[in-house]
Amino acid sequence: MKRTIKLLALAGLFAAVAAPTFAQTDKCTEEFKSATYQKWYDNRKGDQDAAYQAAKEYLATCTTEDQYTKALANFVKAYDDLHANAKINSDFQAAYEKKNYAEQLRLGKQIVAADPDKTSVYIVMGLAGLGDPALLNESSQYAKKAIEMLEAGKPFAPYKTKDEPLAYLTYVVGKASPKSDAIPYFLKAAKFDSDLKKDWRLYYDLAGAYGEGPRAKLTEEYKAKTPNGTETPESKLVLANLNPIIDRQIDALARAAALVDATNKKAIMEDLTDLYKYRNKSETGLSELVATVLSKPIPEVPTPLTSLPTPAPGSTSGPATNGTSTTGTTGGAKTTGTNGGSTTGQKTTGSTTVSGTGTAKPAATPTPQNKKPRSNHRRG
Repeated sequence: MKRTIKLLALAGLFAAVAAPTFAQTDKCTEEFKSATYQKWYDNRKGDQDAAYQAAKEYLATCTTEDQYTKALANFVKAYDDLHANAKINSDFQAAYEKKNYAEQLRLGKQIVAADPDKTSVYIVMGLAGLGDPALLNESSQYAKKAIEMLEAGKPFAPYKTKDEPLAYLTYVVGKASPKSDAIPYFLKAAKFDSDLKKDWRLYYDLAGAYGEGPRAKLTEEYKAKTPNGTETPESKLVLANLNPIIDRQIDALARAAALVDATNKKAIMEDLTDLYKYRNKSETGLSELVATVLSKPIPEVPTPLTSLPTPAPGSTSGPATNGTSTTGTTGGAKTTGTNGGSTTGQKTTGSTTVSGTGTAKPAATPTPQNKKPRSNHRRG
């Protein structure tokens, strides 16, 4: 008896669930189909909202495929896709205006998935890493894609020139690269005709890349080749390659010092002065260097020497002047540390890092700087 009651109850439940389906099917008459399809047809161009409602009503009521359902289903999908894309684009624009960099990446991915030719979206995604350093690695991948598209002739709107986005995108790729690999990107970014070439942070990053990349490597190599502090032909060759790198770091810091705001000027000048005095044995010429450095082309990465150059008759090797390279700086290589030892310490300032620049010999230590430049990069 109990089993019979349960079966009856379940049958009633199924009937209750199935009832709406039967009711909808009953509405799908030829008259309904003709009138609803006509409503869609008449409005499909002039009033697409009305056409959409008619198509949705038809498909919900007439669930069996007929000669009309395919056209109506295609219209509904196209309408839904259009409005979904419109909302994503609107949200993307809002994320750009609010400087919500994570949302720019999230929404941008959806936009370019539907329209891979959206160069402007790739540019925004590529620059997101300048606004939020936590996104730098991911952002740099889109920066590379945007660079590729711009160099292939894709439009660069809303920028007035192609150089402007190319400079910043190249800068992003450099910032996301290992220090030794970053130098060519920073140099290239500085050569574009853009506002970036007037931004001290680019040159500050370049100085850091020289310090933490080739200079740190050559410093360790020099120390390994002078275990007892005794110069050898091998250590002199390392020093001959190290000095031009230090000169490039001086040049980059001088450019940063010439462009930096008043808030960060003191800290950068302290770094520059320490490094310049180490390399040139005095501060003579430093002020002139800062005053004139921007009028000179930015120097390329020096070509590595594989053998010591032969001195000209009657010449003597000596320290460089105004950051120009010679191969005779004495007293050993300068360490990149700032913490009282020979480790490669760093000064970190928000999203920008530069190596310490204050020791005169591997065994010497600088006075740590109390103020560090605030170099967070923000963009619109």
